[in-house]
Amino acid sequence: MLRLAFVDGATPAKWARIWAQRQPDLPLELTRVTQHEQLDALRSGAADIAIIRLPVQDAGLSVIPLYSEVAVAVAPKDHAISAADELTIADIADEPRVATDELTDAQVMELVAAGLGIVIVPHSIARLHARKDTISRPVTDAPETRIALVWPADATTPEVEEFIGIVRGRTANSSRGASADAEAPAGGTGRGSKQGTGTKGGTRGGTSGRPAARSGRGKGASARNTLPSRGRRRRG
Repeated sequence: MLRLAFVDGATPAKWARIWAQRQPDLPLELTRVTQHEQLDALRSGAADIAIIRLPVQDAGLSVIPLYSEVAVAVAPKDHAISAADELTIADIADEPRVATDELTDAQVMELVAAGLGIVIVPHSIARLHARKDTISRPVTDAPETRIALVWPADATTPEVEEFIGIVRGRTANSSRGASADAEAPAGGTGRGSKQGTGTKGGTRGGTSGRPAARSGRGKGASARNTLPSRGRRRRG
């Protein structure tokens, strides 16, 4: 059995289907984990390989960056950002924020829906925990987060190599090993990896990266009524 832990928002279903086709006699066990505990399963030996969010500080891990996720602001449904196509950090600088420490993503969204503040999260998290009483908008100048495949460097088993090959899109007959893909230090940039979003050429088959444009790539309307002169396009 190969045991895969994956962080909230990642969707390894496509890779799991390919694994089942190529390794019908070797089950793939999937375990979803929060970002707070994303490395716990690897450190405890409960998982062989994991899909996590960078950065991580662990010199004992091999890391292959996969793709990037755009950040979005999530707010109550009737919030002023509903008038905007896109936001900047300056647009929401004065908005109260929901503290995310020690809370699950679902609990954070519950607080947002209750009107206690807004939160900036990766797009996949907002999509996973989408609610009828919240809205989300891309934040164009917020840092993107990177999704990576990681495993203990001293535990690169043939099964781990096989899964890495599936993620990399290698065919069943390919003999290329994991060592050609993995970066040496944890948290850096992998050789040859494309750091685009899911729609711009990064590794496909995981979660989405940048959400589809709503009405062109121009900047959207201001989230605050005090900034109409900045020329951001409002929703019709």
